[in-house]
Amino acid sequence: MNSTPERGEVRERETLVVGAGPVGLVAALALRSFGRPVTVLEAGPQGRQRPGSRAIFTHSQTLQILDRLSPGLGAELYEHGVYWNTQRTFYEGKEVYAKTYPDPAPGTYPHFTSLPQVQIERYLYERAVAAGVEFAWEQEVDEVVADDDGVRLTTLGGDRWQAQYVIAADGSRSAVRKQIGTRMEGGRDDGWYIVVDVDELEQPTLAQERHFHYAHPAVDGRNVLIVPFAGGWRVDLQLVDGDDPDKLASPDGVQEWLDAVLPPGYSERTSWVSTYQFLQLVAHDFADPARRVLLVGEAAHLFAPFGARGLNSGVPDAEAAASAVVLALAAGARASARTAVESFARARRSAALFNRDAAGEALAHLRPSPEKAAEVRAAADRAPEDEAASTWLEKAPYGPRGVHTAQTVYRY
Repeated sequence: MNSTPERGEVRERETLVVGAGPVGLVAALALRSFGRPVTVLEAGPQGRQRPGSRAIFTHSQTLQILDRLSPGLGAELYEHGVYWNTQRTFYEGKEVYAKTYPDPAPGTYPHFTSLPQVQIERYLYERAVAAGVEFAWEQEVDEVVADDDGVRLTTLGGDRWQAQYVIAADGSRSAVRKQIGTRMEGGRDDGWYIVVDVDELEQPTLAQERHFHYAHPAVDGRNVLIVPFAGGWRVDLQLVDGDDPDKLASPDGVQEWLDAVLPPGYSERTSWVSTYQFLQLVAHDFADPARRVLLVGEAAHLFAPFGARGLNSGVPDAEAAASAVVLALAAGARASARTAVESFARARRSAALFNRDAAGEALAHLRPSPEKAAEVRAAADRAPEDEAASTWLEKAPYGPRGVHTAQTVYRY
């Protein structure tokens, strides 16, 4: 269901979700799963598509949450995604780790599925529409006022909305977060990475395996990650001090280093190129002082892509926020309503701090001190015969493998 507010009219709703990305859509689905009405405000136009694969790796715990909110949704995602069984790690061209896992048993979840975010969003949106979620497009939030009586939002176009609660899923540049005065705490690493999407060849020549290269000899010792997803490949190049990100991310630059790390033909099928730095940012509070606005996903935290912690922490954020809103709406006293939101804010900030620290451990491994670099080289000399050294080289680039939810830390 779509809604276009008339100019000057104040639209009153029980709960608003700001942002129609995957986390906002999950929040809306969660509210509908509890039988509550919800309207999603999206800054972009209807049918907008953002470039690139973005979040491609969906953990089994995330699939289970999606199935809980919309039965069959998790299964739908993994049926359309890619599950790669084999993981390989190399050091200066030498294979130091290799393992092939069995296929998931029938009727069970795989450990993950890998498909582009644009496809994930499409399936989520279709489910949200079927569940009766209302959407309002071209509603870029400009002003937010929250107090004990509720939340009032004004858009850049002058549209006005009022709600009892707002779940803000409006991304890394969240206007809602800025309006409620929440600050992001943490830092940014100086190192640069280039991420490239490559469409699959009509006759594939790459096995569907995940490869990580320490000090790839074909690109002057830079680290390289190669991951399949439905329809293509994600390739990450870690730059070294003195590299020019713009040059290496240019069409000629990308083709040159892709030709060095992929079989012939793939570099000609590049569909998206982006650069990034490791961010380790967490909101100082996941709710506004009045406890009417709840921050989720990248509105609340920013992590490096290694370890796939963004979407996979944003989805439990969204479910927890919806649960808190439902409890707050049912509370008989304002103090009880505040307590529901307080509990959400504490639990999900704790989860975000866990993920931030885990990403920090990965960063320390990927951009090592001289002592850590010597440790990595020594382990590579012993691997793969030394199983402990081999496994450490495989696991360390992604940080601790726990996924901290509001309730516990799951292992996969």
